[in-house]
Amino acid sequence: MAITTRTLGEAARVAGLELTAAERRQALPRVERLVEGYETVRARSLENSEAPATTFDPRLPGMRFEGAQRPLVRSRGRLPRLPESDEEIAFAPVTRLARWIERRELTSLRLTRIYLERLKRHGPSLECTITLLEQPALAAARRADRQIARGRYRGPLHGIPWGAKDLLDTASVPTTWGATPYRDRVPEGDAAVVRRLTEAGAVLIAKLTLGALANGDVWFGGRTRNPFDIEEGSSGSSAGSASATAAGLVGFAIGSETLGSIISPSQICGTAGLRPTFGRVSRAGAMALVWSMDKLGPICRTVEDTALVLDAIAGPERAGEPRDASLIDAPLNLDARRNARGLRVGYVPGSFARSGAEARARAVLDQLRAEGVELVRIPRLEFPVEALMPALWVEAAASFDELTRSDRDDELVRQTDEAWPNSFRAARLIPAVELVQADRLRRRLMVQVQELFERFELDATVEPPGPLESIALATNFTGHPSLTLRVAMAHGPRT
Repeated sequence: MAITTRTLGEAARVAGLELTAAERRQALPRVERLVEGYETVRARSLENSEAPATTFDPRLPGMRFEGAQRPLVRSRGRLPRLPESDEEIAFAPVTRLARWIERRELTSLRLTRIYLERLKRHGPSLECTITLLEQPALAAARRADRQIARGRYRGPLHGIPWGAKDLLDTASVPTTWGATPYRDRVPEGDAAVVRRLTEAGAVLIAKLTLGALANGDVWFGGRTRNPFDIEEGSSGSSAGSASATAAGLVGFAIGSETLGSIISPSQICGTAGLRPTFGRVSRAGAMALVWSMDKLGPICRTVEDTALVLDAIAGPERAGEPRDASLIDAPLNLDARRNARGLRVGYVPGSFARSGAEARARAVLDQLRAEGVELVRIPRLEFPVEALMPALWVEAAASFDELTRSDRDDELVRQTDEAWPNSFRAARLIPAVELVQADRLRRRLMVQVQELFERFELDATVEPPGPLESIALATNFTGHPSLTLRVAMAHGPRT
């Protein structure tokens, strides 16, 4: 299709410009040459794993970090006796499962069989499993038990069955990204996170659902359910990771977050979800959606569980791993015996008053005070976070440009206004200048959040579930970590 001066006039209106007839005639030859360049790029197929040359770095000038790496310190409270009931064992946190296995009171094989049985029984109704890895998991569990019996205990994840969000590559096992066009995709190698958990002795038992291409909870096989209300979706996009963990189908799971995909399902399902600092965990071998925002993190039943998993998957690149240019080499010092006394935690009073569960929200503040936390009133984050969304949409559209151009985006189950097919198409019309301006505004947000922490001398902030302007969601753009944990449950499990 030929580009005319009329075409330029309409395109300029999308970019917020009004060009005179003379300006359109002058611009036309330059635009035609630009389009030729676009075609040159499009003729060179780019794999999803090929990242841009520009890499996001969450570190601002003047930030200070710990210099020395210290060993992980686990809590050592009284360990209850191993329950007789398989169901009680299934819902136990990793902190207990690990110590029972270490003491050889529980075998990895028994625990794996418990979870396999529960995955088969509850997985179909929750629609949370894409691929069940029964035979490889049983073989890995037997291997773990032999190693532990010989005194070769690898650490707190040794022998623990886990589930992977199905955007993590697994060698010779389908990795579908939850999307119809990729349901037969079989990678040759393991993602870096999968490799690290295997080295830690963890037992991969299932590939878990995600909303197609990491959006929502609808995938090519259905809609993943909240185990405490199966009429409700588990939210997304780490839908299966949160649902399976909450229902006691796995010991823990790995999810991913670009903008709320660990936070949201953890809030719905009542799990402990940790979104690590950007660059803390290698994303090599994971489906790329937004290179400057994607993070991988654990979804567990307790906060200390998330620390145990993070300790295993975080850190600089290791020999033989696929590479992630965004990976940052920084110490990760976790001490589960340390209490919260003396920490300064900021909160926005108005956010608790409007949370819809004010009594429970205020009980959280009371509990923090009782633990010796110094609570600090801080102002609401006043920032037009919605204006940063072009950065997300454009990167996501670039990740799946070939899908859009081939019209295979029509195969995705969700075809609503807010679903990926429409978002990918609309993103093609975002002017490059507007994208750069949004990126500059993103830098301003990073500075504003850093100044907030410095001004009030904060160690952290606390808030109930909130909108995009909440600090937890907004900091997806800055690279800060977030921890979501259950305060109360309004109803009991139905599975």
